[in-house]
Amino acid sequence: MRSRHKGFVVFIVSLVFIIFGALFFREGTLPVNKTSKTPKIFVVRKGESLTDIARNLQKEELIRNRIVFYLVVKQFGIEKKIQAGDFRLSQTMDTYQIAKNLTHGTLDVWITIIEGLRKEEVAEVISDALNIPEVEFINKAEEGYLFPDTYLIPRQATAETVIAILNKNFESKFDESMKEDARKNGLTQEQALILASLVEREAKFPQDRPKVASVLFKRLRTGIPLQVDATVQYALGYQPEEKRWWKKELSLDDLKYDSVYNTYQNAGLPPKPISNPGLASLEAVVNADSETPYLYYLSDKRGKMHFAKTLEEHEQNIQKYLK
Repeated sequence: MRSRHKGFVVFIVSLVFIIFGALFFREGTLPVNKTSKTPKIFVVRKGESLTDIARNLQKEELIRNRIVFYLVVKQFGIEKKIQAGDFRLSQTMDTYQIAKNLTHGTLDVWITIIEGLRKEEVAEVISDALNIPEVEFINKAEEGYLFPDTYLIPRQATAETVIAILNKNFESKFDESMKEDARKNGLTQEQALILASLVEREAKFPQDRPKVASVLFKRLRTGIPLQVDATVQYALGYQPEEKRWWKKELSLDDLKYDSVYNTYQNAGLPPKPISNPGLASLEAVVNADSETPYLYYLSDKRGKMHFAKTLEEHEQNIQKYLK
């Protein structure tokens, strides 16, 4: 009898816990305020964890219980579908509606433009995120001024709006102090930007940018052709076989390609930027040292750069690292 009594007690306790848990869960999914008429703009930041999102929702009084919200998201299996951006939410929504709303309907979209892309590549990123025709963006954008950064862009933005946002960021980063440093080096803003666009494509690692900038600046000042592979890659354009804009391996014939951007065939800078450089490359250019002992550099197959003071040293590096 005692064993049966004990089992009955365990059953009753378990039943109480189940009922309590069900009531707790149900109460936690209810709207915070069914009579509220004022929506709230809720921001999900890029890379934010589900725990942080739940905590912020409760803090903004959009859900009753963050644990219940967490369980609902897990129940639906939508954790990885939650988008970053701005959402218009209401206290009249229950937890299920809030959770599902975060997987679509964002007011703004997070977009990341990485350093060194040409405007056609930026257009691809923008088109994928905002459904803006690539051709429209390309025709209206100016190479070099599409500043690489992470942006929160209105979902309904036009090509003009996106370009204005990127351009404004460029102007804020390339400030008067940086323009003055460029002038001290005898460079206009446009020349500095063009040179930075070369540095961005040539230097694979942060520590190489100042050296590459100094070498190119010294060659420019002394009248030596820049001979930058990236300018030829830019001139050659899209490579259908490789499905990329920058040809991987250049041939000797490529280096003879007839284009005003080809710095093997033309002295000085190309007429316009060849990519959209980031802040580090711009800083490397405006602070470039024309007194650097190096006149040559090359990048080995791992992207590591090797610098040389003389043509003889450079040819030795070619034999050592590229043959």
